[in-house]
Amino acid sequence: MAGPLEGITVVELGVWVAGPAAGGILADWGAEVVKIEPPGGDPARMFGRMLGISPQDRHHVSPPFEMDNRGKRSVVLDLSTDDGQARARELISGADVFLTNIRVGALRRIGLDFEAVATGNPRLIYGLITAYGTTGPDADRAAYDVAAFWARAGLAHLLTRPGDSPPFQRGGMGDHMAGMTLAGAVCAALVARGRTGVGQLVSTSLYRQGAYTVSFDLNTFLLTGHSISIGRRESMGNPCMNNYTAGDGRRFWLVGLQGDRHWPALCAAVQRLGWMADERFATARARAANAVELIGELDTIFATRPLDRWAEAFAAQPDLFWAPINSMEDVVADEQFHAAGGVVYVPDAESSVPMVASPADFSGTPWEVRSCAPELGEHTEAVLAELAQRSAISPSHTGAGA
Repeated sequence: MAGPLEGITVVELGVWVAGPAAGGILADWGAEVVKIEPPGGDPARMFGRMLGISPQDRHHVSPPFEMDNRGKRSVVLDLSTDDGQARARELISGADVFLTNIRVGALRRIGLDFEAVATGNPRLIYGLITAYGTTGPDADRAAYDVAAFWARAGLAHLLTRPGDSPPFQRGGMGDHMAGMTLAGAVCAALVARGRTGVGQLVSTSLYRQGAYTVSFDLNTFLLTGHSISIGRRESMGNPCMNNYTAGDGRRFWLVGLQGDRHWPALCAAVQRLGWMADERFATARARAANAVELIGELDTIFATRPLDRWAEAFAAQPDLFWAPINSMEDVVADEQFHAAGGVVYVPDAESSVPMVASPADFSGTPWEVRSCAPELGEHTEAVLAELAQRSAISPSHTGAGA
């Protein structure tokens, strides 16, 4: 199955995670993605070494790189040379989409900025991920997602318990969100091109992505001038919306957002029906006022059984919403994770390699991953031969593909 983007050609000049993530999603969805790499390769190829992973075969060298670059073709071009720049422009002149997360100033210096390449391909969709946006005093400032998404956009602050130091972000969180946003924006621009016949620049930034991620808080502040307080587990105003620990040490989260709806179910699950008439806990206001006491009692109760037993009790209450706090091992062992399509098996010679699936499916045009991530420059010769053949057939070609 080719996927919904069959016939769409993409040229990617991306490094590390955000740009390649966008290209990886489009490749999953069926686009033909050519990845331009410098002679030393995308630095993300070194993630495995940075993570201390001892390679057993090529697919263990850099697991994050494998996910974001599967299904692509790799072409090595030295963009510090006139010939490399000319080859890149030639590739882009025949593409539907160009993706990059290189800084705009650097792109301009090598003649691959939007204004330069759109002249030769007016149907081109030019997808750009920046750190802080395309205008303003920091428009060309370098940043990884830990800086622009996690720190500057407010996530680290909002996830820091009062008195604690900020938590560390997990690898690529903001990058993958921005990559998915750009992939969606590119598809919207392709739809618009179907109406107008003209391409355009579409962009997102790690900073904007971070702000949108915490827009629940940020929009509240914009409209009211008030911040939503950062809660502490021991005194959460809604104890039905809190995390607890079972008797076997496994943690879980109750998600009783609607107190009047979920409180009776929680009382039934912990066999404390008398709490519904107890003046300390009978109303949402009373539970908030007595949160420390109620959370303490729930902690004591939950410590009496292992999580599997509590799962049975919770399952008997349809209005009790909850989830285990899973480790990576728990996620991989979770039947529902697999049933929901969380793993894709990527062809590799006579076998396949399990990887995390990109998070969207299409009933009418299902997609399948075609191959693992390419070796550095694996397709340079073939792609440049295709360029030469295209030039021989249509030397004046300047338009994009389908």
